[in-house]
Amino acid sequence: MWVAILTIFSSIVLFFVWILWTEVFGAGWSPTPMESVKAMLRLADVNPDDILYDLGAGDGRIVTTAVKDFGAKAIGYEIDPIRFLMSWFRIIFSGALGKATVRYKNFYNANLREATVVTLFLRQHTNEKLREKLEEELAPGSRVVTYYWTFDKWKPVKVDHRFEVYLYVIGISNYQSSSNFFPPR
Repeated sequence: MWVAILTIFSSIVLFFVWILWTEVFGAGWSPTPMESVKAMLRLADVNPDDILYDLGAGDGRIVTTAVKDFGAKAIGYEIDPIRFLMSWFRIIFSGALGKATVRYKNFYNANLREATVVTLFLRQHTNEKLREKLEEELAPGSRVVTYYWTFDKWKPVKVDHRFEVYLYVIGISNYQSSSNFFPPR
């Protein structure tokens, strides 16, 4: 009897620690709906010349869709061990292995310089925390596409209001002078 109660209590505590732990690093897990995944990749005009980085890869749906439906090379970063395994299984069973990979790593410590497209479904405060890293590491013309959450100091170049998807372009979206002027598209 006591063993069962202790097991149930321990399971509940571990579940909440897992949920809170991932919130600390960026966002809890809420899978991006597949219609929104495709809208993100279409809005960013992902193509076979692209190297897509998905920060907070979750179950791997963005990296596998980028490879299978858009022909891009894709790399996901995931710090949660359970979601990391889910991503790997999705990559393996989708047939995307070889063009898609997921790395068990904190994306704040990842080098993003090779990316031409970065996808995000994090939280507002996480996007803001990442903003400077993206500005420093991504080349001008690199695309950053977000689902639901935006960047306070960037202006999107395209928005899909139906799916709440926002496209930013390094060198355009983040350009601000003292008068907060954004160059025309």
